[in-house]
Amino acid sequence: MTQRTARITFSDSDQVIDLPVLEGTLGTDVIDTRSLGAHGYFTFDPGFLSTASCTSSITYIDGDAGLLYYRGYPIEQLAQHSDFMEVSYLLLHGELPTAQQKADFNNTVRYHTMLHDQMAYFFRGFRRDAHPMAVMVGMVGAMSAFYRDSSDPFDPVQREIAAYRLLAKVPTIAAWSYKYNVGMPFMYPQNRLGFAENFLYMMFATPCEDYHPNPVLSRALDRILILHADHEQNASTSTVRVAGSSGANPFACIAAGIASLWGPLHGGANEAVLKMLEEIGDVSRIGEVIQRAKDRSNPFRLMGFGHRIYKNMDPRAALMRQTCHEVLDELGLHDDPLFRIALKLEEIALQDDYFIEKKLYPNVDFYSGIVLRALGIPMSMFTAIFALARTAGWVAQWYEMVSAAGHKIARPRQLYTGEQRRDYLPIELR
Repeated sequence: MTQRTARITFSDSDQVIDLPVLEGTLGTDVIDTRSLGAHGYFTFDPGFLSTASCTSSITYIDGDAGLLYYRGYPIEQLAQHSDFMEVSYLLLHGELPTAQQKADFNNTVRYHTMLHDQMAYFFRGFRRDAHPMAVMVGMVGAMSAFYRDSSDPFDPVQREIAAYRLLAKVPTIAAWSYKYNVGMPFMYPQNRLGFAENFLYMMFATPCEDYHPNPVLSRALDRILILHADHEQNASTSTVRVAGSSGANPFACIAAGIASLWGPLHGGANEAVLKMLEEIGDVSRIGEVIQRAKDRSNPFRLMGFGHRIYKNMDPRAALMRQTCHEVLDELGLHDDPLFRIALKLEEIALQDDYFIEKKLYPNVDFYSGIVLRALGIPMSMFTAIFALARTAGWVAQWYEMVSAAGHKIARPRQLYTGEQRRDYLPIELR
């Protein structure tokens, strides 16, 4: 087969450069620019908006068509028929598990849910009002001090153990971050419970009385985790890969991903939705808010509508919408003032010509924030929930990168715009 090439010519010279065109199994072809440096050039792409930084077989997104695939499986099918543990296995191993593989995987993750007992003392080093994400960054990074027998990314056995430990222990760290925040005793994980049920138990159980997770609410949380498990080469996933490219231990890499996710432009969207709903305050103000959103001269923006990647309906949003209504029905919360505002906004956005024309559909963050609030999870924990979901994707992406032969340390280039060479002047001559 003939290798396709892209030809670069220059207006100020006779130089011609032929670059290979690489084809993936789905999506946009890419021009391999690695040889440009030998010709004295680099590409300039702030934010890497048009640059493929790696090859990956884990997640595929087509924003124009509204598609999201995990290992080739549409997110709609996985969210409807699978559970988070099965999806985590799929992301990590590339195939859906058999019944025995799934049972073994679940049991192994359950075996690792406990934290080293000494780590409980680490929590007490934080202020009680510390943000849960600040605690998670510190505690996940500290795992490298307690689990040194699984810190070598180039040892296949250690690599696999680290993957299990991260999947199992990040939910415990997240739940304990909340418990410490509110001054309540830590609740240890229960191996009899499923993944989402166990997290709800550690969040809301107390030593005083029995706690039985509601199956409807547990399933809603499980679906949130599935829908947020991976999303291609976003900022936090790229951070995990860049950190991992240096050979850093896996716990440090995931801690770096958590830190990146904490940024309000990345992981804080569903929290922003709830703050917006609180600011609106009453259904009677929705007309005014819609007009402000349509006014181009007004800086106000409706949070939770449209998506940077999806130019059509976010494929996760319809599933999250269904989950949202299931939870509100189960808890009888349709008359809650905040939820009434959200439902009215949703109704208008799905029918109003302005929103339809501009494809400003409610996205997954619009609904997930409403669901998390209904579950009793405080806004300070929203990004922490995102982090424990995305840990599955981060681990899979890290695992894929360090397992590949010949991977290189990340080393982006720059366009230097500073001063040219200058000579040092003694202080008395300046």
